Amino acid sequence: MTVETKEIERLVEASAAALQLAIPPEGFPVVVEHLAVAYRMAPLIMDFPLGDEQEPASVFTL
Repeated sequence: MTVETKEIERLVEASAAALQLAIPPEGFPVVVEHLAVAYRMAPLIMDFPLGDEQEPASVFTL
């Protein structure tokens, strides 16, 4: 699945607004790029096979 830069920008803008987080204009492209890298790395983690004797880490929710 490919995510376009504009979609990531909208996600960052919406998340920052929801969290009342001010991202300076010069830092915005860096935040977008880091999120894009994390998105590309996610399948490497999610698709890693675990044997039957291994257990995934706990998931903590609020």
